[in-house]
Amino acid sequence: MAKVKSLYRCADCAHEVAKWVGRCPGCGGWGTIEEMATSSAAVAVGRRAMLPSTAATPISSIDSTHTQARGTGVSELDRVLGGGIVPGSVVLLSGEPGVGKSTLLLEVAHRWARARDEIALYVTAEESAGQVRLRADRTGAVHEKVYLAAESDLATILGHVEQVRPTLLVVDSVQTMLAADADGVIGGVTQVRSVTAALTSLAKASGIAVLLVGHVTKDGAVAGPRTLEHLVDVVLQFEGDKHSTLRMVRGIKNRFGSTDEVGCFEMREAGIACVDDPSGLFLHHRETSVAGTAVTVAMDGKRPMLGEVQGLTVDTQAPAPRRAVSGLDYNRVAMVLAVLQSRCGVFIAKSDVYAATVGGMRLVEPAADLAVAMAVASAATDRALPKGMVVLGEVGLAGEVRQVTGLSRRLAEAERLGFTEALVPTGVERTGRKMTIREVPDLGAALAIVGLRQRRGGRPRADAAEMAE
Repeated sequence: MAKVKSLYRCADCAHEVAKWVGRCPGCGGWGTIEEMATSSAAVAVGRRAMLPSTAATPISSIDSTHTQARGTGVSELDRVLGGGIVPGSVVLLSGEPGVGKSTLLLEVAHRWARARDEIALYVTAEESAGQVRLRADRTGAVHEKVYLAAESDLATILGHVEQVRPTLLVVDSVQTMLAADADGVIGGVTQVRSVTAALTSLAKASGIAVLLVGHVTKDGAVAGPRTLEHLVDVVLQFEGDKHSTLRMVRGIKNRFGSTDEVGCFEMREAGIACVDDPSGLFLHHRETSVAGTAVTVAMDGKRPMLGEVQGLTVDTQAPAPRRAVSGLDYNRVAMVLAVLQSRCGVFIAKSDVYAATVGGMRLVEPAADLAVAMAVASAATDRALPKGMVVLGEVGLAGEVRQVTGLSRRLAEAERLGFTEALVPTGVERTGRKMTIREVPDLGAALAIVGLRQRRGGRPRADAAEMAE
């Protein structure tokens, strides 16, 4: 008779230990160690050859037409998914409470049924059927082919699928579903993994596209075991600020496309709407240029978005002037301010400096360094940058302006939106550009081009153009 041994393995990272412990030595998770029974004869049995039920076929003879992506009708979501939802795939959408996950997926179910005339089943365990109907009335997502079930039992949900036979299944949320044949409480590691595995098997066997809603932890990660992300095909992160109506969907994992795409949405009273051109939300449209502002182009994944950086300097008698930053990296702003004063003579040591972005945009990449420097220098000298100018570049401690990634795509986006002049690092490709490209090797040259050089006494230094006049 085979000897039975006990093996203890972490449900999150699969780290194995000789005995049960409360905390996993591999990932540090609490209560994730599970006991697994193994047999010494299992290894020998596993090595025996078995006749497969289906023979292996050449990859060239496999038909891939039935696995092509199908559009959901929500353009921004299709962008992140790589064209749409693949039949038989499982998509996990995670996000903080109240960000709009249920609203977005209800809209997806509505457009799926309206455009394709196919049945979409929306299963919810967090709300009643009446609450979902009220949201559908408010957002205009009522359709006869959208079926609704307020259930939390996995077996009952599978019964609904057999009766309704949908082509799209939305489960809200996976942490509130109960698998009767699995141990643990609802939302626990074992339950979440069992429910996800069962829904994944359903999707692969029947070809139904499954959309799962997932909760997040305090750190913003998907709640539950890490194996949850390995079981599904696509993992999306739904982000949003409670002070802004802008919402973004980012791809964390995608077996059918790239993870560099970002989808932009706007929460409105009538529901959620796609934002095809989000640059307008991050720019303040005015007729004339104002001192203390600079426009740059940020790359969010593969998507370029224009943003406006604003700076303000105020003289103060305080021994420690204030530095206030909003929407920018505080450490990088402090570095840029130090370079401005040390390398370029912009005297701001006795001034309160404020730097912020417009529209709730967050710029943390080094490509915004030059825009921050130009905005603060413009505020310190009370001189505005030329209208229609976009600023791009990373600033080093020596004052040099360095190249940034995706510069060509950034300039193309700025040119599309009507900008006629660009202040960029040296070495940019000029072919095919209608806008004026001004290359600068360092921060001092950039300030001189737009007439923002300043002596230590505070008086602006005349640039070459002014001296010629």
